[in-house]
Amino acid sequence: MALYELFSHPAERGYRAGLCSKAALFLLLAAALTYLPPLLVAFRSHGFWLKRSYYEEQPTVRFQHQVLLVVLLGPERGGFLAWSTFPAFNRLQGDHLRVPLVSAREEDRNQDGKMDMLHFKLELPLQSTEHVLGVQLILTFSYQLHRMSTFVMQSMAFLQSSFAIPGSQLYVNGDLRLQQKQPLSYSGLDVRYNVSVINGTSPFARDYDLTHILAAYQERNVTTILTDASPIWLVGRAAEAPFVINAVIRYPIEVISYLPGFWEMIKFAWIQYVSILLIFLWVFERIKRFVFQNQVVTTIPVTAVPPGELYKEHVS
Repeated sequence: MALYELFSHPAERGYRAGLCSKAALFLLLAAALTYLPPLLVAFRSHGFWLKRSYYEEQPTVRFQHQVLLVVLLGPERGGFLAWSTFPAFNRLQGDHLRVPLVSAREEDRNQDGKMDMLHFKLELPLQSTEHVLGVQLILTFSYQLHRMSTFVMQSMAFLQSSFAIPGSQLYVNGDLRLQQKQPLSYSGLDVRYNVSVINGTSPFARDYDLTHILAAYQERNVTTILTDASPIWLVGRAAEAPFVINAVIRYPIEVISYLPGFWEMIKFAWIQYVSILLIFLWVFERIKRFVFQNQVVTTIPVTAVPPGELYKEHVS
């Protein structure tokens, strides 16, 4: 009757030596070369510690119904009209003040409780002798992030367009994008920029100067800007028709950069270390087996006896 191997298992063999022997010194050296080099390789590969991480979030954005408008007229030099939602600014304009008709509507297209876009329309009445050559417009927003740290700020969208030909309407369709000069924190509450972009209570003209407002705004490490606006300048205005600004501003999903926490850094570093360590474990396991099986260092080989065999020998 033919016999077949139905089951097998490796036989264990031990190697005994003193703690001060060459074999013990070899094992200590092998352990050091197994666990330390993977750490050095992972660290020197420039990316061991995760210094910045990213996530996606739909921000909570709301239009604050604060507007500052400056319209440049031509062909006379220095002609302009201005208006804002700040009474102190309006009092400073004198004869240059012109009150427009403004309508604004925010829309939540996917019904997730967060607004997705703003429809803004401004109609500025003009005299038949007035011609618009340029527009400077500031709209302010409340901007919030909640997924990692709670970040709250007041931001703005700045629109500026000028043309050589007098226009009847300016159409803008763009995105309100987050711009970061530094990453956010991974947790906590951040309200350092939850202050008004425009100091609407100030009686001084300098606080409403566009260069001053933009310079102070750009000092922030986190801002919003209007991107991909692609302004369309329409010409051919009737004598008594108003100048119209039509703006569609979307609030897109943002990729937020943040400083990772301690455990996230450890998790990222551990994955890199272990992936390299597995290779070293495999290599040095075979080196140690070769050294001890071939008695490169002097040891006493001992065949391990299974616990069941010891029990049988004891009974017999």
